Amino acid sequence: MRLILAALLSFTLIHHAAAQNAAPLSASVEARAKSDLEADKKSYGWAESLALNDPAKTARVATVISTHLRTIRDWHNAHPPSTVPAGINPVTGLPLSELERQVIANSAQPKSNHVDLMTGLRRELTETQVEAVLDKYTVGKVAFTMKGYQAIVPDLTAAEAATILGYLKEARERAIDFKNMNQISVIFEIYKTKSEQFLISNGRNWRALYKSYTDSLKAKKTADSAAKAAATPR
Repeated sequence: MRLILAALLSFTLIHHAAAQNAAPLSASVEARAKSDLEADKKSYGWAESLALNDPAKTARVATVISTHLRTIRDWHNAHPPSTVPAGINPVTGLPLSELERQVIANSAQPKSNHVDLMTGLRRELTETQVEAVLDKYTVGKVAFTMKGYQAIVPDLTAAEAATILGYLKEARERAIDFKNMNQISVIFEIYKTKSEQFLISNGRNWRALYKSYTDSLKAKKTADSAAKAAATPR
């Protein structure tokens, strides 16, 4: 009887431990399946937006994009900020933030991840269509940022615009290897700094131009508020 009771107790403990381990495992599998589905849905939407009028080609493009999204996600998840030693940002001298450490971790991924994506896209698409996919990934940050420079520097020359646009396109292509918008924004900041340094080296007073721009925005906001207040019935 004692042996039977001991066996039953042992079985119960093993079963309980297995159930406890299965719960997080099941949740992890479910979360991954959901993430895979979201990547597939996003990828197909981007491929469809190109209006290729070729279902087979659309499917191939979607597969290339989805593979990249999953690869980037998996690297990101397997390399959290804690995998990068704490230290300082060599530019600012400040301690590395968690976001900076995550960007460093993600930037260490194999170059083949990027090459596979770009090769796959260029096998199926024109360069304009490839750029359209990159714009989807980076939510149009090239055009948005370029518009900002044109507003800050109203007399921006064609040569200056071409140089800055080149920097922003380089930022866009590098940014597709990062998982989320916070990281993408960090990559764009690198190239925005390059753009501003270029303008300064080209004789532009960037600080004065930026101050003039922000002052005009504040003045417009004040004027709009005053106009709205005047139009409100008393």
